[in-house]
Amino acid sequence: MKILFTAEYDEKMTDQIQALGEVRMAGIALGGEKLSDVEMLELARGVDIIIVSYDDVTAKVMDAAPDLKLVACTRATPVNIDVAHAKSRGIPVIYTPGRNSDSATEMTICLMLCCARNVHAAYRAMHNGEYLGPAGADKKQVKEGLRADVMWGFSPEDPYTVFKGCDLKNKTLGIVGYGSIGRRVCEIAMAFGMNILIYDPYASEVDVNRPGRLKVDLDTLMRESDFVTCHTKVTPSTTGMINAEKIALMKPTAYFINTSRAAVVDESALIAALRENRIAGAGLDVFEKEPLPADHPFLHDLADRVAMTPHIGGATKDAVTNHTIMLLSDIARYFKGEPMLYTYRY
Repeated sequence: MKILFTAEYDEKMTDQIQALGEVRMAGIALGGEKLSDVEMLELARGVDIIIVSYDDVTAKVMDAAPDLKLVACTRATPVNIDVAHAKSRGIPVIYTPGRNSDSATEMTICLMLCCARNVHAAYRAMHNGEYLGPAGADKKQVKEGLRADVMWGFSPEDPYTVFKGCDLKNKTLGIVGYGSIGRRVCEIAMAFGMNILIYDPYASEVDVNRPGRLKVDLDTLMRESDFVTCHTKVTPSTTGMINAEKIALMKPTAYFINTSRAAVVDESALIAALRENRIAGAGLDVFEKEPLPADHPFLHDLADRVAMTPHIGGATKDAVTNHTIMLLSDIARYFKGEPMLYTYRY
């Protein structure tokens, strides 16, 4: 088998990859960048299998390989594969759903904690030289009969007051989308002692409802939640679903968290709500424009209200290990003529 391999992979499994056949690595697989259409077209000529992460597998790329038998993608959704053309040629497409669900889940919890305890604002202040003592300052002397203690003052300017946050325990978390990631977020949040509201038209009450967890409509979720977190795919029905009207339902003490896709929220409406103090803050890993423009308000007048990461929610070494294992095992099944577990349903 001639195999074009341009995917990110766990290097501990290099021998297993090379054992698949005549493997030609390029692009991201060699530490490079995403390949151009021209590069993919040339590299794909005459191959039997194409394995990619982010490189585009267009109809032209597939047609450059008349004997192409299988296309594999390391992503949770093969958006960079022309699956309709693959279907027309009878070429199965495999992918890796859930490979980074734990990673995105933990990032969601991380952003919730940052918002609840103002970690981002406190770090920013200390990094900018605030709330620091003089270099080389001696420790305070302990009074006789007492133990060592460290305490700030209680004025409105002291960090104890400025950054005083809230616990997650006994708060209500609204989860929009109850798929692989939404379910994991639910499990961890309940371990924190949070009450859960879930909005997902495709989840049944029988599956969801139990003490401390309830399926509700979106308006109820937005109105009653202390934290709202989105875990939905971008579809015509979810695009812009968190709009100005929905954000207006949120408590002034509530936080909005998004590690899914920026398209599900009206970013301008979110900015307006933050500027007008109609919600307490936000934790975001995704943005309307990426990379985030240097003049964006999240980086300036709203910097203390928004905990941010640059779309790295799924970026862990473990996710790479997961997708490498998933693809190798499914390709092995293909070679044996066995049903594959991660075939994309066209």
